[in-house]
Order: sequence, then structure tokens, then C-alpha cells
Amino acid sequence: MLAQGVAAWLPSSDWTRNLVGQVNMRWTPNKVTLLRVVVGFLAVCLFGGGAWANLTAVGLTVAAIALDALDGHLARKKKMTTPVGAQLDILGDRMIENLYFTYFAVVGMVSLWLPVLFFARGAATDFLRGLAMKARHSGWGANAMLRTWWGQALVASRWSRGLYAAMKCLCFCYLGLELALPRGPVALVGELAADAQGMIRVGAHVLTWTTAAFCLLRGLPVLVEGWKYFAGSAGPVRGAKGAAQEAA
Repeated sequence: MLAQGVAAWLPSSDWTRNLVGQVNMRWTPNKVTLLRVVVGFLAVCLFGGGAWANLTAVGLTVAAIALDALDGHLARKKKMTTPVGAQLDILGDRMIENLYFTYFAVVGMVSLWLPVLFFARGAATDFLRGLAMKARHSGWGANAMLRTWWGQALVASRWSRGLYAAMKCLCFCYLGLELALPRGPVALVGELAADAQGMIRVGAHVLTWTTAAFCLLRGLPVLVEGWKYFAGSAGPVRGAKGAAQEAA
């Protein structure tokens, strides 16, 4: 969009078209993923710095989630989807999730078990994805790791990915607004009644644990279908240990 706007002010020529094309090509999906992580880190750094800093952090949180959708759109539009790019996108998701939930757990807004759950789920699924990638089963298409229709629907479908991204965005923004508006000495709306604060807290718990439950549900197909890669990798290792012990 920026490159097209600049092109409208430049004389029409082959040089102009080449320049615009080079600017567009610079924004690769992997670079957008890295930018998303940087924006997420910046947002978390601003949380706790006052009401206006918290509101800015909420805006950056929305931007980070939007960039998550943008990198996938660029990958499909420019036909730049690769297994490594898919793994980098997942890594970005893990960093953002753990970063936000760890911060909110440290300041006492969510249970400490929430980031522990996300970290454990992410470590297990990423480990199995790594084994599948080693066996040349990764991404989508004929060599996809997930073979069942329900696994692809829960993990790889657009509705599932979109719903999960929306839930995380709503969860992070809700907690950020709770931090900015009714809490702290420089809060924008002052003191709230105890009943109102209790309702806000109940909403936070429902939202965060619903997001966690959907996270576990989306990880279930990877755990079920990825187990065969672990069994296939562990079998030769046990056989090699047995042969070594017999030789000794």
C-alpha cells in the first residue's frame, strides 16, 4: 500500500515500476513475522507504565495480531509458503503467547498455571512438528503432517486460525484495558465499585481459560497424529542401544 501510494506521485516509467516492485518484495512474510514479535515485545514493555502507556500497548497488541494475519496473506499472495516459514510463524505465535501471559501472571492478573500450560502445550506440539518435519511431513498439501479431516479442520482451517487469533487478541486487549482503566493511581476512570471490579475479574478468568481450552483443543490433533513420528524415531534408538549393550 505504501509503495503504491508513492508510485502515484512518481512519473510513470520502467524505473518507477521496478522501484515499486523492489519495495514490495522487501516485505517478505518472514520479515512481517519478525516485526510482529518486535511489536509484541514493545507492547509488553509499555504495560504498567501508566494509563496512557497501557492504552498504547493495547493498540500495539491489535497491530501485532493484525500482522499475524498479514504474514499469512503475503505468503499465499506471493506464493512464498515454505516449511521453514511455517515454523517461523509458529515460533512467533509461541513467543507472543508466552510473553503476554507471563507478564499478566507476574502482575497477578492471571493464574501462573496459564503461561505454564501454554508453554507445555507449545513445547510438546513443536517437538512433534519437528519430528514430522524431519520425516518430510510439514505444512499443508500432500506431505502435510495432519492427515485426518478433523485434525486439519481444528488446526489448519482458516476459521480455526482466525477464531484463535481473535480470542487471543480479545484476551490480551481485555487484560490490557483492565490494567489501564480501573487499576492504578493514574487510572482514567477512577475507583470502581467492588461489584464492578468483581465482574471485570470474572470476565477476565472466563476469557483467559476459554482461550486456554481452545488452545488445548487445537493442539490435540498434533499430539494424536504426531505420536507416530515419535514412536518411529524412538524405535531405532532403542534398537541401537540394545545392539550396543549386546556388543559390550
